[in-house]
Order: sequence, then structure tokens, then C-alpha cells
Amino acid sequence: FKRIEETAFRGGNSSEKTARIIHSLRGPFKLNDILVVVGFPKATYMYWQKRFDRVNPNQELEEKIIAIRKEHKDYGYRRIHAVLRKQGFNVNKKRVQRIIQKLGLQVTSFTHKSRKYSSYKGNVGKVAPNRIHRRFNTSIPHQKITTDTTEFKYFEIDSKGRMAIKKLYLDPFLDMFNGEVLSYSISILTAQKKAIEITSDCLYRRTFHSDRGWAYQMEAYSSTLKENKIFQSMSRKGNCYDNSVMENFFGILKQEMYYGTTYYSFNELKNKIEKYIKYYNEKRIKEKLGWMSPVQYRLNTLAA
Repeated sequence: FKRIEETAFRGGNSSEKTARIIHSLRGPFKLNDILVVVGFPKATYMYWQKRFDRVNPNQELEEKIIAIRKEHKDYGYRRIHAVLRKQGFNVNKKRVQRIIQKLGLQVTSFTHKSRKYSSYKGNVGKVAPNRIHRRFNTSIPHQKITTDTTEFKYFEIDSKGRMAIKKLYLDPFLDMFNGEVLSYSISILTAQKKAIEITSDCLYRRTFHSDRGWAYQMEAYSSTLKENKIFQSMSRKGNCYDNSVMENFFGILKQEMYYGTTYYSFNELKNKIEKYIKYYNEKRIKEKLGWMSPVQYRLNTLAA
């Protein structure tokens, strides 16, 4: 029965699928009876029947594409095409796109527009000048670092048995060189300390960029940067484009692991974020990095 079910629902359009279902039922039932009940033209069925037994020239390619999508659920045809080329398949991008459409493997990540979290509370400390000026590109690892804070929500049952909404705040530090998340934490100062340690191998003076959130104006944050001879840079007031690198990362992160999913504990959400960041750094390829992941690109550059 499983084989019949798989055969019946394989196909690229509704008429082919209907013809396969009819074909799978021909054993116990007469063809004319099935066609009458279904209301399907016999000529259309005969057209598809001649094609059922043909050898599928894309069989191996389809199996590879399915395997890639199992590991990377949000890969579209461009990324899948890049992976196939790396695996030795000399295949056209449009052909990959057609196969993905045939198999019904288009990316359907749930997109959601919610209120953007803002940590701005006015001038509560030192406001640093904007030293980056949207010059996000750099050929030097660990030279330009950007950070920001984003908000996640999860549900938890309180002491009275009621479902309550809780919040988790993520503070990552990202290298503009390759988009790699160097450190992250639910505590800004903890993540800052680790980011400073990781980037200490940079031969040039480093710059840590952020928005004007209250935590980045704190004396503890700014003085730590100054002690390590690191420039502090801040976006202009109310201008998210000045930190678009981090905003873009937050958008990808939430689209691929948060939106459309409900989390029922702090640890469940925290573990999912940690797992995704590891995947993002080590496996998720980018076109601008030559179809390499951030870690692969950094290692490849240092080895050159």
C-alpha cells in the first residue's frame, strides 16, 4: 500500500497525479468505472499512462536534491544548485529549479512582521560617533564587529496554571568580514568579553559597531572597549540602515527557526537558537562568500 501511495502522489501537476491515482487502482477496479466516478477523460489518462513507465533521466538528481533539502530545509534552488556543483554535478540552474517545482520542494518558511524590538531609551550614557558610515565590507577578519539586541517570545505556565508570555533577549557579535557570529549571549557584557578575546589576533585597530541602545551606552561596556584599544561606533538615531548587517542576520535567523514555531520553555528556545547559530556559521552557504559558509570562507581566506 505504501508503494501505491508514493506512486500515486508523485508528479508535477494535478492531471498527472490524478492519472497516477487511477493507475494505482486499476487492479481491483475496472478502468471505465474509475474514470466515470472520478470524471477524468480517458484520452488524458492514456496520455499519462504512456509516460509512467519511462525511465526518469533526473532520478539521481532528484534523490540528491531531496537529500540536500532534508539537511537544509530553507535552501532554495540557487543554494541547492551551488551544492550540486560542489558535488560534481554539471547541471543548469533552471533545470534544478524545474525539478524542485516538480517535487514540490519550494521554500515555504513562514514570514511574519512583528514589532521591532528597540533598546533605545534616550541618552543615558556615552554616545559614540558613527565610524562605520555603512562601509560594511572589509577584507580583514576580526576588524569590524557589529552587535545588536533582538527579542524572542516563548510561553510558560506560571504558578497559577496560566499560560504566560516570557521574553528572551539575544546579543550576538558578528564579524563584517564574513558574517560569522563570533559570540552571543543573553548578557551583553558576557558576549562582549568573548568577542574581544576572539578578535584579539587582528593586526589592525578594531571597531565595534552598534545602535544607540541603552546597554551600549553603559560605562561598563564603553570602558571595556577603551581598555582594549577598540573604537566604539554607533548608528545614527533611529536609522536601522546604519546597522543593516545585523538587522539582516536577525531577519534570516527568525525566518528560518522562529516564525511559525511556538516555544514552551526558555531552554527549548535557547537550545534552538544555539543550534541554528552553529548551523549558520558552519553549514549555511552564501553567494557573496563564493557559496561557502562563514567559517569555510574564513579558513579558506587564511589558507590562501
